[in-house]
Amino acid sequence: MLKVLKYSFYDLGRSRWSYIYFCFYLALGFVLLFLNNDLSKAIITLMNVIIVLVPLIGTIFGVMYYYNSVEFTELLLAQPIKRRNIFLGQYLGISISLSLSLLLGIGIPFMIYGLLKSAAIFDFFLLLLTGAFLTFIFVALAFNISLRNENKIKGFGYAVLLWLFLAVIYDGIFLMSLMVFEDYPLDKFSLIGTLLNPIDLSRTLILLKLDISALMGYTGAVFKNFFGTSSGMIISIVSLFLWIIFPVFAFVLKARTKDF
Repeated sequence: MLKVLKYSFYDLGRSRWSYIYFCFYLALGFVLLFLNNDLSKAIITLMNVIIVLVPLIGTIFGVMYYYNSVEFTELLLAQPIKRRNIFLGQYLGISISLSLSLLLGIGIPFMIYGLLKSAAIFDFFLLLLTGAFLTFIFVALAFNISLRNENKIKGFGYAVLLWLFLAVIYDGIFLMSLMVFEDYPLDKFSLIGTLLNPIDLSRTLILLKLDISALMGYTGAVFKNFFGTSSGMIISIVSLFLWIIFPVFAFVLKARTKDF
């Protein structure tokens, strides 16, 4: 698995899109810090970008890499290598490569600015952690879609639809549900609804740490009121781990039974 991981990592590292992804965050970090000297406000702005963009990039890269490496994957399947090791190696190679582009692209400007001496350093590290979580989650979801759809057009369509649903449509349905059932106790419902969406879960985790009540909204307030900041953060991190484990288990199970 390590050899497959290394090959996938270096293969994606040679792609110009990886450098574009890295340079985008590098430029974004420098621009935000140039326009705003307040690190906390810069972190909030970065959160709004990362929460939406990272899942999209992870999904597109995952689907694109799978379809572009189908022939190489079939060659590996003809060798005495376990299918689990092949697909886990590819998955980890893509996820680690994209995570490093994110971490370095955002981390370099903030380190140059003097983040290590700022009180916002823990908030910044939490932002990077959630960005890495979202990368691993949506690459795993992309592998699940790709393995179940041999047609590239369908695969890309389902991948974009998944991102659109979790990033935009889900929030609309969730808010409409809260408005329709406003006469009923909705604490547990809002908590479960947040856990079922990794994007909302990541946003809630960051806002709990920043302690910005005006931006937290109803779902974030439920975490804060019932679990406290520390407990809410632990539950959120555990849930994000589960969001990685279940999709990974699902695509590994599908890879074992798929007829290539």
